[in-house]
Amino acid sequence: MKFFFKNIYIILFFLVAFLSPTYSLAKNNEAHYNKKNISNYFLGIVSVNNASDEKVFNYLNKVQLLKDKHTKFNIEFLRNLILLEKFDEAVSFSKKIWKEDEFFFEADLILGLDFFIKKDYKNSKRHFERLNKISRYNLFFQDFIGNVLLAWNEAGQKNQKESIEFLNKVPKPYRHIIKTQRTFLECYFDTGDTELYFEKLINDEKYNFSRYNFFLVNHLLHKNKNLKAKQIIKISREKHNSNLLLKQTEVLLLRKENKKIKDFFDCRNTEHSVAEFFYLIANLYSSESDYQLSNFYLKISLLFNDRFLSNKALLAENYYFQNKNQMSKKNYNLIKSIGNVYSWYASKNISRILLYDKDKEHSVDFLKKEFDLISEPNFENYYDLANFYKENEYYKESIKYYSLALKNVSVDHYLIPKILDRRGTSYERIGNWEKAEIDLNKSLEILPEQAHVLNYLAYTWIDKGINLEKGLKMLEKAAELKKEDGYIIDSLGWAHYVKENYIKAEFFLQKAVELLPLDPIINDHYADALWMMNKDIQARYVWKYILSLNDTEQKLKDNINKKLIFGISKKL
Repeated sequence: MKFFFKNIYIILFFLVAFLSPTYSLAKNNEAHYNKKNISNYFLGIVSVNNASDEKVFNYLNKVQLLKDKHTKFNIEFLRNLILLEKFDEAVSFSKKIWKEDEFFFEADLILGLDFFIKKDYKNSKRHFERLNKISRYNLFFQDFIGNVLLAWNEAGQKNQKESIEFLNKVPKPYRHIIKTQRTFLECYFDTGDTELYFEKLINDEKYNFSRYNFFLVNHLLHKNKNLKAKQIIKISREKHNSNLLLKQTEVLLLRKENKKIKDFFDCRNTEHSVAEFFYLIANLYSSESDYQLSNFYLKISLLFNDRFLSNKALLAENYYFQNKNQMSKKNYNLIKSIGNVYSWYASKNISRILLYDKDKEHSVDFLKKEFDLISEPNFENYYDLANFYKENEYYKESIKYYSLALKNVSVDHYLIPKILDRRGTSYERIGNWEKAEIDLNKSLEILPEQAHVLNYLAYTWIDKGINLEKGLKMLEKAAELKKEDGYIIDSLGWAHYVKENYIKAEFFLQKAVELLPLDPIINDHYADALWMMNKDIQARYVWKYILSLNDTEQKLKDNINKKLIFGISKKL
Protein backbone atom coordinates (compact mmCIF):
# COMPACT_ATOMS: atom_id res chain seq x y z
CA MET A 1 0.00 0.00 0.00
CA LYS A 2 2.87 2.35 0.83
CA PHE A 3 4.35 1.70 -2.62
CA PHE A 4 0.97 2.40 -4.24
CA PHE A 5 0.61 5.80 -2.55
CA LYS A 6 4.19 6.68 -3.42
CA ASN A 7 3.48 6.05 -7.10
CA ILE A 8 0.25 8.03 -6.96
CA TYR A 9 2.22 10.91 -5.43
CA ILE A 10 4.77 10.81 -8.26
CA ILE A 11 2.06 10.77 -10.91
CA LEU A 12 0.25 13.72 -9.30
CA PHE A 13 3.54 15.61 -9.07
CA PHE A 14 4.16 15.30 -12.78
CA LEU A 15 0.59 16.16 -13.65
CA VAL A 16 0.85 19.34 -11.59
CA ALA A 17 4.30 20.13 -12.95
CA PHE A 18 3.22 19.89 -16.55
CA LEU A 19 -0.37 21.07 -16.44
CA SER A 20 0.03 24.08 -14.14
CA PRO A 21 -0.38 27.41 -15.95
CA THR A 22 2.76 29.45 -16.61
CA TYR A 23 3.47 32.98 -17.71
CA SER A 24 4.62 31.81 -21.13
CA LEU A 25 2.44 32.08 -24.23
CA ALA A 26 0.32 29.06 -25.11
CA LYS A 27 2.34 28.46 -28.27
CA ASN A 28 5.53 28.43 -26.17
CA ASN A 29 3.94 26.00 -23.72
CA GLU A 30 3.03 23.69 -26.55
CA ALA A 31 6.67 23.54 -27.64
CA HIS A 32 7.85 22.82 -24.10
CA TYR A 33 5.17 20.32 -23.13
CA ASN A 34 4.69 18.20 -26.20
CA LYS A 35 4.34 14.46 -25.76
CA LYS A 36 7.99 13.70 -26.59
CA ASN A 37 9.42 16.24 -24.11
CA ILE A 38 7.12 15.09 -21.34
CA SER A 39 8.15 11.49 -22.01
CA ASN A 40 11.89 12.26 -21.93
CA TYR A 41 11.54 14.37 -18.79
CA PHE A 42 9.44 11.75 -17.02
CA LEU A 43 11.76 8.89 -18.00
CA GLY A 44 14.84 10.87 -16.98
CA ILE A 45 13.54 11.80 -13.53
CA VAL A 46 11.97 8.43 -12.71
CA SER A 47 15.01 6.43 -13.83
CA VAL A 48 17.52 8.44 -11.77
CA ASN A 49 17.96 5.76 -9.11
CA ASN A 50 17.67 2.71 -11.35
CA ALA A 51 19.03 3.30 -14.84
CA SER A 52 22.62 3.97 -15.80
CA ASP A 53 23.80 7.58 -15.49
CA GLU A 54 24.34 7.66 -19.27
CA LYS A 55 20.72 6.65 -19.90
CA VAL A 56 19.41 9.35 -17.55
CA PHE A 57 21.62 11.90 -19.32
CA ASN A 58 20.26 10.88 -22.73
CA TYR A 59 16.70 11.53 -21.56
CA LEU A 60 17.35 14.81 -19.76
CA ASN A 61 19.73 16.23 -22.34
CA LYS A 62 16.91 16.20 -24.90
CA VAL A 63 14.79 18.58 -22.83
CA GLN A 64 17.25 21.26 -21.73
CA LEU A 65 14.67 23.79 -22.85
CA LEU A 66 12.99 23.06 -19.49
CA LYS A 67 15.86 24.69 -17.59
CA ASP A 68 13.90 27.95 -17.19
CA LYS A 69 10.70 26.15 -16.25
CA HIS A 70 11.42 23.37 -13.76
CA THR A 71 13.83 23.49 -10.85
CA LYS A 72 13.55 19.71 -10.45
CA PHE A 73 14.92 19.26 -13.96
CA ASN A 74 17.86 21.57 -13.24
CA ILE A 75 18.76 19.73 -10.04
CA GLU A 76 18.69 16.28 -11.61
CA PHE A 77 20.47 17.39 -14.78
CA LEU A 78 23.29 19.02 -12.82
CA ARG A 79 23.67 16.02 -10.54
CA ASN A 80 23.68 13.73 -13.55
CA LEU A 81 26.45 15.74 -15.23
CA ILE A 82 28.59 15.38 -12.09
CA LEU A 83 27.84 11.64 -11.88
CA LEU A 84 29.09 11.33 -15.46
CA GLU A 85 32.17 13.39 -14.53
CA LYS A 86 31.15 16.08 -17.02
CA PHE A 87 32.32 18.83 -14.69
CA ASP A 88 32.96 21.42 -17.42
CA GLU A 89 29.45 20.88 -18.79
CA ALA A 90 28.05 21.18 -15.26
CA VAL A 91 29.84 24.52 -14.84
CA SER A 92 28.54 25.75 -18.20
CA PHE A 93 24.95 24.71 -17.38
CA SER A 94 25.20 26.29 -13.92
CA LYS A 95 26.18 29.60 -15.48
CA LYS A 96 23.12 29.44 -17.75
CA ILE A 97 20.64 28.93 -14.93
CA TRP A 98 22.34 30.99 -12.17
CA LYS A 99 20.53 34.17 -11.06
CA GLU A 100 21.61 36.76 -8.51
CA ASP A 101 18.16 36.96 -6.95
CA GLU A 102 17.46 33.20 -6.85
CA PHE A 103 19.15 30.59 -4.68
CA PHE A 104 20.06 27.27 -6.28
CA PHE A 105 22.30 25.11 -4.09
CA GLU A 106 23.81 22.84 -6.76
CA ALA A 107 24.56 25.72 -9.15
CA ASP A 108 26.32 27.80 -6.49
CA LEU A 109 28.19 24.76 -5.21
CA ILE A 110 29.51 23.84 -8.66
CA LEU A 111 30.39 27.41 -9.64
CA GLY A 112 32.09 28.04 -6.31
CA LEU A 113 34.15 24.86 -6.63
CA ASP A 114 35.14 25.77 -10.18
CA PHE A 115 36.45 29.17 -9.06
CA PHE A 116 38.19 27.50 -6.09
CA ILE A 117 40.04 25.09 -8.40
CA LYS A 118 41.10 28.07 -10.52
CA LYS A 119 42.25 29.85 -7.33
CA ASP A 120 39.84 32.71 -8.03
CA TYR A 121 39.12 33.01 -4.31
CA LYS A 122 37.12 36.21 -4.57
CA ASN A 123 34.45 34.63 -6.81
CA SER A 124 34.50 31.26 -5.04
CA LYS A 125 33.83 33.09 -1.75
CA ARG A 126 30.80 34.81 -3.31
CA HIS A 127 29.23 31.47 -4.21
CA PHE A 128 30.21 29.70 -0.98
CA GLU A 129 28.61 32.51 1.04
CA ARG A 130 25.36 31.94 -0.86
CA LEU A 131 25.39 28.29 0.25
CA ASN A 132 24.82 29.46 3.83
CA LYS A 133 21.79 31.48 2.70
CA ILE A 134 20.45 28.56 0.70
CA SER A 135 20.83 26.28 3.70
CA ARG A 136 18.32 28.33 5.69
CA TYR A 137 15.69 26.50 3.65
CA ASN A 138 17.48 23.19 4.21
CA LEU A 139 18.05 22.58 7.91
CA PHE A 140 20.31 19.63 7.21
CA PHE A 141 22.94 21.89 5.64
CA GLN A 142 22.34 25.05 7.65
CA ASP A 143 25.62 27.02 7.74
CA PHE A 144 27.49 23.75 7.29
CA ILE A 145 28.87 23.16 3.78
CA GLY A 146 29.17 26.87 3.08
CA ASN A 147 31.27 27.65 6.15
CA VAL A 148 33.57 24.64 5.72
CA LEU A 149 34.26 25.62 2.11
CA LEU A 150 34.78 29.26 3.13
CA ALA A 151 37.34 28.05 5.68
CA TRP A 152 39.30 26.25 2.96
CA ASN A 153 38.87 29.23 0.66
CA GLU A 154 40.70 31.34 3.26
CA ALA A 155 43.28 28.62 3.79
CA GLY A 156 44.04 28.69 0.07
CA GLN A 157 45.00 32.35 0.57
CA LYS A 158 47.15 31.45 3.62
CA ASN A 159 44.71 33.23 5.95
CA GLN A 160 44.95 30.92 8.96
CA LYS A 161 43.02 33.04 11.44
CA GLU A 162 40.13 33.68 9.02
CA SER A 163 39.91 30.00 8.02
CA ILE A 164 39.51 28.93 11.66
CA GLU A 165 36.93 31.67 12.25
CA PHE A 166 34.75 30.33 9.42
CA LEU A 167 35.14 26.78 10.72
CA ASN A 168 34.00 27.90 14.16
CA LYS A 169 30.76 29.17 12.59
CA VAL A 170 29.74 25.62 11.68
CA PRO A 171 26.79 24.59 13.92
CA LYS A 172 27.52 22.37 16.93
CA PRO A 173 25.66 19.30 15.61
CA TYR A 174 28.54 18.93 13.16
CA ARG A 175 31.25 19.22 15.84
CA HIS A 176 32.72 15.84 14.86
CA ILE A 177 33.27 17.12 11.32
CA ILE A 178 34.64 20.40 12.68
CA LYS A 179 37.29 18.32 14.50
CA THR A 180 38.39 16.61 11.30
CA GLN A 181 38.57 19.87 9.35
CA ARG A 182 40.41 21.68 12.15
CA THR A 183 42.95 18.85 12.22
CA PHE A 184 43.51 19.14 8.47
CA LEU A 185 43.88 22.93 8.82
CA GLU A 186 46.57 22.40 11.46
CA CYS A 187 48.27 20.02 9.07
CA TYR A 188 47.94 22.41 6.12
CA PHE A 189 49.44 25.34 8.02
CA ASP A 190 52.09 22.98 9.43
CA THR A 191 51.64 24.09 13.01
CA GLY A 192 53.49 22.39 15.82
CA ASP A 193 50.19 20.92 17.09
CA THR A 194 49.30 18.80 14.04
CA GLU A 195 50.19 15.43 15.62
CA LEU A 196 48.41 16.40 18.85
CA TYR A 197 45.22 17.23 16.94
CA PHE A 198 45.36 13.90 15.07
CA GLU A 199 45.91 11.98 18.30
CA LYS A 200 42.96 13.71 20.01
CA LEU A 201 40.79 12.89 17.00
CA ILE A 202 41.83 9.24 16.86
CA ASN A 203 41.30 8.75 20.62
CA ASP A 204 37.84 10.35 20.64
CA GLU A 205 35.51 7.82 22.29
CA LYS A 206 32.25 9.33 20.97
CA TYR A 207 32.96 8.80 17.27
CA ASN A 208 34.82 6.25 15.20
CA PHE A 209 37.75 8.16 13.76
CA SER A 210 39.83 5.05 13.00
CA ARG A 211 40.24 6.21 9.38
CA TYR A 212 42.30 9.16 10.59
CA ASN A 213 45.11 6.86 11.70
CA PHE A 214 45.91 6.71 7.99
CA PHE A 215 46.08 10.49 7.71
CA LEU A 216 48.37 10.70 10.73
CA VAL A 217 50.66 8.05 9.23
CA ASN A 218 50.52 9.90 5.92
CA HIS A 219 51.51 13.16 7.65
CA LEU A 220 54.37 11.48 9.52
CA LEU A 221 55.74 10.01 6.29
CA HIS A 222 55.65 13.44 4.64
CA LYS A 223 57.70 14.62 7.65
CA ASN A 224 60.10 11.65 7.23
CA LYS A 225 59.09 10.29 10.65
CA ASN A 226 58.97 6.75 9.32
CA LEU A 227 59.59 4.93 12.60
CA LYS A 228 56.74 6.73 14.38
CA ALA A 229 54.47 6.04 11.38
CA LYS A 230 55.15 2.31 11.80
CA GLN A 231 54.39 2.51 15.52
CA ILE A 232 51.07 4.27 14.87
CA ILE A 233 49.94 1.77 12.24
CA LYS A 234 50.85 -1.17 14.51
CA ILE A 235 48.75 0.20 17.37
CA SER A 236 45.84 1.15 15.10
CA ARG A 237 45.78 -2.30 13.46
CA GLU A 238 45.48 -3.96 16.87
CA LYS A 239 42.47 -1.74 17.69
CA HIS A 240 40.84 -1.76 14.25
CA ASN A 241 41.61 -5.14 12.75
CA SER A 242 38.96 -5.00 10.00
CA ASN A 243 39.73 -1.52 8.61
CA LEU A 244 40.77 -2.02 4.97
CA LEU A 245 42.66 1.25 4.63
CA LEU A 246 44.75 0.54 7.73
CA LYS A 247 45.40 -3.05 6.65
CA GLN A 248 46.66 -1.94 3.27
CA THR A 249 48.74 0.87 4.79
CA GLU A 250 50.44 -1.62 7.10
CA VAL A 251 51.31 -3.88 4.17
CA LEU A 252 52.70 -0.96 2.14
CA LEU A 253 54.80 0.16 5.11
CA LEU A 254 56.21 -3.36 5.58
CA ARG A 255 57.10 -3.41 1.89
CA LYS A 256 58.68 0.05 2.21
CA GLU A 257 56.29 1.49 -0.37
CA ASN A 258 56.08 4.76 1.53
CA LYS A 259 55.81 6.84 -1.62
CA LYS A 260 52.56 5.12 -2.56
CA ILE A 261 51.03 6.06 0.80
CA LYS A 262 52.19 9.67 0.44
CA ASP A 263 50.77 9.89 -3.09
CA PHE A 264 47.24 9.11 -1.89
CA PHE A 265 46.89 12.30 0.11
CA ASP A 266 48.78 15.46 0.99
CA CYS A 267 47.35 17.77 3.67
CA ARG A 268 49.44 20.62 2.23
CA ASN A 269 47.09 20.52 -0.78
CA THR A 270 43.77 22.27 0.00
CA GLU A 271 42.02 20.31 -2.73
CA HIS A 272 42.86 17.01 -1.02
CA SER A 273 41.32 18.18 2.25
CA VAL A 274 38.22 19.44 0.43
CA ALA A 275 38.02 16.01 -1.25
CA GLU A 276 38.03 14.33 2.17
CA PHE A 277 35.27 16.68 3.35
CA PHE A 278 33.02 15.64 0.44
CA TYR A 279 33.89 12.00 1.08
CA LEU A 280 32.51 12.43 4.61
CA ILE A 281 29.24 13.81 3.20
CA ALA A 282 29.07 10.94 0.70
CA ASN A 283 29.50 8.46 3.55
CA LEU A 284 26.70 10.14 5.46
CA TYR A 285 24.27 9.81 2.55
CA SER A 286 25.33 6.23 1.90
CA SER A 287 24.61 5.31 5.52
CA GLU A 288 21.09 6.68 4.96
CA SER A 289 20.77 4.55 1.77
CA ASP A 290 20.62 7.63 -0.47
CA TYR A 291 23.15 6.16 -2.87
CA GLN A 292 22.48 8.56 -5.74
CA LEU A 293 23.25 11.64 -3.67
CA SER A 294 26.18 9.84 -2.06
CA ASN A 295 27.63 9.24 -5.52
CA PHE A 296 27.13 12.91 -6.41
CA TYR A 297 29.36 14.01 -3.52
CA LEU A 298 31.77 11.13 -4.11
CA LYS A 299 32.33 12.26 -7.69
CA ILE A 300 33.07 15.77 -6.43
CA SER A 301 35.51 14.25 -3.92
CA LEU A 302 37.27 12.30 -6.66
CA LEU A 303 37.39 15.42 -8.84
CA PHE A 304 39.48 17.08 -6.14
CA ASN A 305 41.66 14.04 -5.43
CA ASP A 306 41.56 11.18 -7.91
CA ARG A 307 44.72 9.65 -6.41
CA PHE A 308 42.89 8.40 -3.32
CA LEU A 309 41.58 5.29 -5.07
CA SER A 310 40.40 3.62 -1.87
CA ASN A 311 37.46 6.07 -1.83
CA LYS A 312 36.16 4.32 -4.94
CA ALA A 313 35.33 1.36 -2.72
CA LEU A 314 32.34 3.36 -1.45
CA LEU A 315 31.35 4.17 -5.03
CA ALA A 316 31.48 0.48 -5.96
CA GLU A 317 29.40 -0.40 -2.90
CA ASN A 318 26.80 2.27 -3.71
CA TYR A 319 26.45 1.00 -7.27
CA TYR A 320 25.99 -2.53 -5.92
CA PHE A 321 23.10 -1.46 -3.71
CA GLN A 322 21.59 0.38 -6.70
CA ASN A 323 21.74 -2.87 -8.71
CA LYS A 324 24.13 -1.19 -11.16
CA ASN A 325 26.36 -4.23 -11.24
CA GLN A 326 28.52 -3.35 -14.23
CA MET A 327 29.45 0.01 -12.71
CA SER A 328 30.08 -1.68 -9.38
CA LYS A 329 32.43 -4.25 -10.95
CA LYS A 330 34.23 -1.52 -12.88
CA ASN A 331 35.04 0.37 -9.69
CA TYR A 332 35.97 -2.75 -7.75
CA ASN A 333 38.44 -3.57 -10.53
CA LEU A 334 39.88 -0.05 -10.28
CA ILE A 335 40.73 -0.38 -6.59
CA LYS A 336 42.65 -3.62 -7.17
CA SER A 337 45.71 -1.59 -8.11
CA ILE A 338 45.98 -0.14 -4.58
CA GLY A 339 47.44 -3.37 -3.22
CA ASN A 340 46.75 -6.97 -2.24
CA VAL A 341 44.32 -6.12 0.59
CA TYR A 342 42.02 -4.08 -1.66
CA SER A 343 42.50 -6.54 -4.52
CA TRP A 344 41.19 -9.44 -2.42
CA TYR A 345 38.38 -7.28 -1.03
CA ALA A 346 37.36 -6.33 -4.60
CA SER A 347 37.49 -9.95 -5.75
CA LYS A 348 35.16 -11.05 -2.94
CA ASN A 349 32.63 -8.40 -3.89
CA ILE A 350 32.84 -9.11 -7.62
CA SER A 351 32.19 -12.78 -6.88
CA ARG A 352 29.02 -11.79 -5.03
CA ILE A 353 27.89 -9.74 -8.01
CA LEU A 354 28.45 -12.80 -10.22
CA LEU A 355 25.98 -14.73 -8.06
CA TYR A 356 23.28 -12.48 -9.52
CA ASP A 357 24.72 -11.78 -12.96
CA LYS A 358 25.53 -15.41 -13.71
CA ASP A 359 25.25 -18.25 -11.18
CA LYS A 360 26.79 -19.87 -8.13
CA GLU A 361 29.29 -21.93 -10.13
CA HIS A 362 30.73 -18.92 -11.98
CA SER A 363 30.89 -16.94 -8.74
CA VAL A 364 32.76 -19.62 -6.80
CA ASP A 365 35.12 -20.39 -9.70
CA PHE A 366 35.98 -16.71 -10.05
CA LEU A 367 36.89 -16.28 -6.38
CA LYS A 368 38.96 -19.48 -6.35
CA LYS A 369 40.94 -18.27 -9.39
CA GLU A 370 41.50 -14.90 -7.69
CA PHE A 371 42.62 -16.69 -4.53
CA ASP A 372 45.12 -18.77 -6.53
CA LEU A 373 46.74 -15.53 -7.73
CA ILE A 374 47.73 -14.63 -4.15
CA SER A 375 51.41 -15.48 -3.80
CA GLU A 376 51.42 -15.75 -0.01
CA PRO A 377 47.87 -16.20 1.33
CA ASN A 378 47.34 -15.44 5.01
CA PHE A 379 44.79 -16.87 7.41
CA GLU A 380 42.26 -14.14 6.54
CA ASN A 381 42.38 -15.14 2.85
CA TYR A 382 41.79 -18.78 3.82
CA TYR A 383 39.00 -17.76 6.20
CA ASP A 384 37.27 -15.54 3.62
CA LEU A 385 37.37 -18.23 0.94
CA ALA A 386 36.07 -20.82 3.41
CA ASN A 387 33.18 -18.53 4.35
CA PHE A 388 32.28 -18.02 0.70
CA TYR A 389 32.30 -21.77 0.07
CA LYS A 390 30.10 -22.32 3.14
CA GLU A 391 27.63 -19.58 2.16
CA ASN A 392 27.20 -21.31 -1.20
CA GLU A 393 26.87 -24.80 0.31
CA TYR A 394 30.29 -26.13 -0.78
CA TYR A 395 30.81 -27.60 2.66
CA LYS A 396 33.73 -29.96 1.93
CA GLU A 397 35.71 -27.13 0.35
CA SER A 398 34.88 -24.82 3.25
CA ILE A 399 36.22 -27.40 5.74
CA LYS A 400 39.52 -27.56 3.81
CA TYR A 401 40.07 -23.79 3.98
CA TYR A 402 38.85 -23.39 7.56
CA SER A 403 41.50 -25.98 8.47
CA LEU A 404 44.16 -24.00 6.59
CA ALA A 405 43.02 -20.82 8.35
CA LEU A 406 43.46 -22.52 11.73
CA LYS A 407 46.98 -23.65 10.77
CA ASN A 408 47.98 -20.12 9.79
CA VAL A 409 46.38 -18.10 12.59
CA SER A 410 48.14 -17.15 15.83
CA VAL A 411 47.21 -19.36 18.79
CA ASP A 412 45.51 -16.54 20.71
CA HIS A 413 43.62 -14.95 17.83
CA TYR A 414 40.07 -13.83 18.64
CA LEU A 415 38.68 -15.50 15.49
CA ILE A 416 39.62 -19.07 16.46
CA PRO A 417 36.28 -19.84 18.22
CA LYS A 418 34.37 -18.54 15.18
CA ILE A 419 36.47 -20.60 12.74
CA LEU A 420 35.89 -23.73 14.84
CA ASP A 421 32.17 -22.97 14.98
CA ARG A 422 31.95 -22.52 11.21
CA ARG A 423 34.01 -25.60 10.44
CA GLY A 424 31.91 -27.58 12.92
CA THR A 425 28.62 -26.57 11.30
CA SER A 426 30.09 -27.48 7.88
CA TYR A 427 31.00 -30.94 9.23
CA GLU A 428 27.42 -31.29 10.49
CA ARG A 429 26.03 -30.39 7.05
CA ILE A 430 27.97 -33.22 5.37
CA GLY A 431 26.87 -35.70 8.07
CA ASN A 432 30.15 -35.95 10.02
CA TRP A 433 28.68 -35.31 13.44
CA GLU A 434 31.66 -36.70 15.35
CA LYS A 435 34.02 -34.01 14.03
CA ALA A 436 31.29 -31.37 14.16
CA GLU A 437 30.74 -32.03 17.87
CA ILE A 438 34.48 -31.78 18.59
CA ASP A 439 34.79 -28.39 16.85
CA LEU A 440 31.67 -26.92 18.46
CA ASN A 441 32.76 -28.03 21.94
CA LYS A 442 36.27 -26.60 21.37
CA SER A 443 34.73 -23.31 20.29
CA LEU A 444 32.71 -23.15 23.52
CA GLU A 445 35.72 -24.09 25.65
CA ILE A 446 37.54 -21.01 24.34
CA LEU A 447 34.51 -18.70 24.42
CA PRO A 448 31.64 -20.13 26.54
CA GLU A 449 29.18 -17.23 26.11
CA GLN A 450 28.41 -17.85 22.41
CA ALA A 451 24.62 -18.07 22.34
CA HIS A 452 24.32 -19.29 18.75
CA VAL A 453 26.98 -21.98 19.17
CA LEU A 454 25.27 -23.16 22.36
CA ASN A 455 22.01 -23.24 20.42
CA TYR A 456 23.42 -25.14 17.42
CA LEU A 457 25.13 -27.83 19.48
CA ALA A 458 22.29 -28.30 21.97
CA TYR A 459 19.53 -28.31 19.33
CA THR A 460 21.39 -30.96 17.33
CA TRP A 461 21.70 -33.09 20.47
CA ILE A 462 17.96 -32.67 21.17
CA ASP A 463 17.13 -33.51 17.56
CA LYS A 464 19.26 -36.67 17.81
CA GLY A 465 17.70 -37.58 21.18
CA ILE A 466 21.01 -37.44 23.07
CA ASN A 467 22.37 -35.37 25.98
CA LEU A 468 18.85 -34.04 26.64
CA GLU A 469 19.49 -32.63 30.12
CA LYS A 470 22.80 -31.02 29.17
CA GLY A 471 21.27 -29.69 25.95
CA LEU A 472 18.33 -28.17 27.85
CA LYS A 473 20.66 -26.35 30.27
CA MET A 474 22.73 -25.03 27.36
CA LEU A 475 19.59 -23.74 25.65
CA GLU A 476 18.44 -22.04 28.84
CA LYS A 477 21.82 -20.32 29.00
CA ALA A 478 21.59 -19.29 25.33
CA ALA A 479 18.06 -17.93 25.85
CA GLU A 480 19.31 -15.89 28.81
CA LEU A 481 22.08 -14.41 26.64
CA LYS A 482 19.71 -13.68 23.73
CA LYS A 483 16.27 -13.11 25.22
CA GLU A 484 14.60 -11.99 21.98
CA ASP A 485 16.15 -14.47 19.55
CA GLY A 486 13.30 -16.43 18.01
CA TYR A 487 15.46 -19.34 16.85
CA ILE A 488 16.96 -19.90 20.30
CA ILE A 489 13.54 -19.64 21.98
CA ASP A 490 12.24 -22.19 19.44
CA SER A 491 15.09 -24.59 20.30
CA LEU A 492 14.34 -24.23 24.00
CA GLY A 493 10.66 -24.91 23.39
CA TRP A 494 11.48 -27.92 21.23
CA ALA A 495 13.78 -29.30 23.94
CA HIS A 496 10.85 -29.21 26.38
CA TYR A 497 8.66 -30.85 23.71
CA VAL A 498 11.12 -33.74 23.26
CA LYS A 499 11.26 -34.15 27.06
CA GLU A 500 7.42 -34.18 27.01
CA ASN A 501 7.15 -30.97 29.03
CA TYR A 502 4.31 -29.82 26.75
CA ILE A 503 3.08 -26.92 28.89
CA LYS A 504 6.52 -25.30 28.87
CA ALA A 505 6.99 -26.26 25.22
CA GLU A 506 3.79 -24.43 24.25
CA PHE A 507 4.84 -21.35 26.23
CA PHE A 508 8.26 -20.98 24.58
CA LEU A 509 7.13 -22.00 21.10
CA GLN A 510 4.30 -19.46 21.16
CA LYS A 511 6.85 -16.78 22.02
CA ALA A 512 9.12 -17.99 19.18
CA VAL A 513 6.21 -17.70 16.72
CA GLU A 514 5.51 -14.17 17.93
CA LEU A 515 9.14 -13.27 17.24
CA LEU A 516 9.31 -15.07 13.86
CA PRO A 517 5.74 -15.43 12.58
CA LEU A 518 6.75 -16.35 9.00
CA ASP A 519 9.12 -19.19 9.83
CA PRO A 520 7.52 -22.51 8.72
CA ILE A 521 9.53 -24.82 11.03
CA ILE A 522 8.93 -22.74 14.15
CA ASN A 523 5.21 -22.66 13.38
CA ASP A 524 5.25 -26.44 12.86
CA HIS A 525 6.90 -26.96 16.25
CA TYR A 526 4.24 -24.74 17.84
CA ALA A 527 1.41 -26.65 16.12
CA ASP A 528 2.85 -29.96 17.33
CA ALA A 529 2.89 -28.64 20.91
CA LEU A 530 -0.73 -27.44 20.56
CA TRP A 531 -1.79 -30.88 19.31
CA MET A 532 -0.09 -32.60 22.25
CA MET A 533 -2.02 -30.26 24.57
CA ASN A 534 -5.30 -31.49 22.97
CA LYS A 535 -5.76 -28.14 21.20
CA ASP A 536 -6.58 -29.83 17.89
CA ILE A 537 -8.46 -26.96 16.23
CA GLN A 538 -5.67 -24.46 16.93
CA ALA A 539 -3.03 -26.95 15.75
CA ARG A 540 -4.83 -27.58 12.44
CA TYR A 541 -5.24 -23.84 11.94
CA VAL A 542 -1.47 -23.30 12.33
CA TRP A 543 -0.65 -26.24 10.01
CA LYS A 544 -2.90 -24.81 7.30
CA TYR A 545 -1.27 -21.43 7.79
CA ILE A 546 2.17 -23.02 7.23
CA LEU A 547 0.98 -24.44 3.89
CA SER A 548 0.23 -20.87 2.75
CA LEU A 549 3.74 -19.57 3.51
CA ASN A 550 6.04 -19.01 0.52
CA ASP A 551 9.13 -20.45 2.25
CA THR A 552 7.59 -23.78 3.24
CA GLU A 553 9.60 -26.61 1.64
CA GLN A 554 7.83 -29.50 -0.07
CA LYS A 555 9.04 -32.09 2.44
CA LEU A 556 7.48 -30.11 5.30
CA LYS A 557 4.26 -29.63 3.30
CA ASP A 558 4.00 -33.40 2.83
CA ASN A 559 4.45 -34.02 6.56
CA ILE A 560 1.85 -31.37 7.44
CA ASN A 561 -0.69 -32.84 5.01
CA LYS A 562 -0.29 -36.18 6.81
CA LYS A 563 -0.77 -34.48 10.19
CA LEU A 564 -3.94 -32.77 8.95
CA ILE A 565 -5.36 -36.20 8.16
CA PHE A 566 -3.93 -38.38 10.94
CA GLY A 567 -2.74 -35.90 13.56
CA ILE A 568 0.06 -36.97 15.91
CA SER A 569 -0.51 -40.35 17.55
CA LYS A 570 0.79 -39.57 21.03
CA LYS A 571 -1.08 -37.07 23.23
CA LEU A 572 -1.43 -36.15 26.88
